[in-house]
Amino acid sequence: MTPHISRKRSTLAIATAVAAGALLTAGLTTGASAQPVSDATPSAAPAALSSSARAGLLQDANADKAATAGKIGLGAKEKLVVRDVVKDRDGTVHTRYERTYEGLPVLGGDLVVHTAKNGKLKGVTKATKATVKVASTDAKLAKSSVAKSAESTAAKAKTAKADAQSPRKVIWAAEGKPVLAFETVVTGVQKDGTPSRLHVITDAATGKKLFERQAIENGTGNSQYSGKVEIGSKKGTNGFDLTDDARGGHSTFNLENGEGEGKLFTDDDDTWGNGKADDAQTAAVDAAYGAQVTWDYYKNVHGREGIKGDGKGATSRVHYGDSYVNAFWDDSCFCMTYGDGEGNKKPLTSIDVAAHEMSHGVTSATGNMEYSGESGGLNEATSDIFGTSVEFNAKSPEDIGDYLIGEEIDINGDGSPLRYMDKPSKDGQSLDNWSADAGNVDVHYSSGIANHFFYLLSEGSGAKEINGVKYDSPTADGSKVEGIGRDKAEKIWFKALTTEFTTTTDYKAAREGTLKAASELYGADSAEYKGVEAAWTGVNVK
Repeated sequence: MTPHISRKRSTLAIATAVAAGALLTAGLTTGASAQPVSDATPSAAPAALSSSARAGLLQDANADKAATAGKIGLGAKEKLVVRDVVKDRDGTVHTRYERTYEGLPVLGGDLVVHTAKNGKLKGVTKATKATVKVASTDAKLAKSSVAKSAESTAAKAKTAKADAQSPRKVIWAAEGKPVLAFETVVTGVQKDGTPSRLHVITDAATGKKLFERQAIENGTGNSQYSGKVEIGSKKGTNGFDLTDDARGGHSTFNLENGEGEGKLFTDDDDTWGNGKADDAQTAAVDAAYGAQVTWDYYKNVHGREGIKGDGKGATSRVHYGDSYVNAFWDDSCFCMTYGDGEGNKKPLTSIDVAAHEMSHGVTSATGNMEYSGESGGLNEATSDIFGTSVEFNAKSPEDIGDYLIGEEIDINGDGSPLRYMDKPSKDGQSLDNWSADAGNVDVHYSSGIANHFFYLLSEGSGAKEINGVKYDSPTADGSKVEGIGRDKAEKIWFKALTTEFTTTTDYKAAREGTLKAASELYGADSAEYKGVEAAWTGVNVK
């Protein structure tokens, strides 16, 4: 049914679910509600950190980074740059670092250092096992020629208004032997109207293109699904502002079918929208509510306060462009942007879109899997996994939790969902199982492998009905998989994402990372560990 959206109260802190991120997610919920971390939580689960406690850990890591670099065997020309930190309930600290070589960023050089409560080094997870070393950091190519080449790459991707920023020298270590390279960011507009921020990596000696990735992570969706809800607002100079101080100051802006920064939504009586697209505030309500339930989910289930874990809210922008049928997360503005759909009648502001897109932000702040190849499929799947988890935890009476992605937005026009987690190939393009060609498939379709894994891990194989939806999940080898429950499955994926995954993580490494997470959370002989093994085997990742 079409939701009647929105009654808002100032400084209202409504509670269930989660913070933000990533496009193309699933609908709403009716599952177990998100509960605060309790004593029943495994000791290896992440502890809830206040922003000040997190800042203190980052400060300590920064002060010790030179000693840490020596302890883990980095060369004299290499230095660490602190990026993120996670502390487990048992005192173990996982510190994520970027790396430099002679002052140049090392792309693919990121790593996570695992330290016990007593300060003893427990291990290191590296994006590359190669020794980072190049003969010289003097480039043979001129920046002007590199920029022109990058613009040509963007043109082939049908990028309009392509404009290459000044290339920067980097060490490319994400694939094979590290080499001196240039990274060029080309801005512009993608063919569907989405902003473009294309990163092109060029060999500094030969001019060969080594890699390219799109930094704007997006998909498709519609909105107005959550019914009458309460959202956070506050008293402003002219009535009320759509700013949620209870969730890091998240604010919602009106782009008025244009671009730019937009105007903060305000209202005289703190009652927003009418549940229909003809009122500009309705889309704002949906966007704010989606951000709200996403924030609550990450905080209550995983102890993470905000997308970056620093207690700061993101920004939502609605009514982007003219008849723009998409939505996207952009790290550069730390914001979620929604179009209004065909004819500006179906804003893409549903909870599933918000949670999926904002989870791209969580991934960017943690595992940061490169948005290309197998790592890109894992990046997309992470947003589907947490979008689904947010949907179940939101407990919306208007949109019950399920393992269908985008079932409410009707993007296909026939009532079918965008993606299916129990059998991804039902959409006609997604992969059910891993094969050697998985890295050559569009990331929205190679994500099916991990989506299928998550469904099998949560619910198991075979036919069943959950919340009124019928599923029948096969396995690659015909084996039977017993599910361990969604609550445990999502905790395993989150721990792997935040402590084991890196920019170069592929499906084999994801299997290893989730097994390690399951071992630390539940034990190496546990049913949960065996469930992870069986679920990965079920999608042919061995």
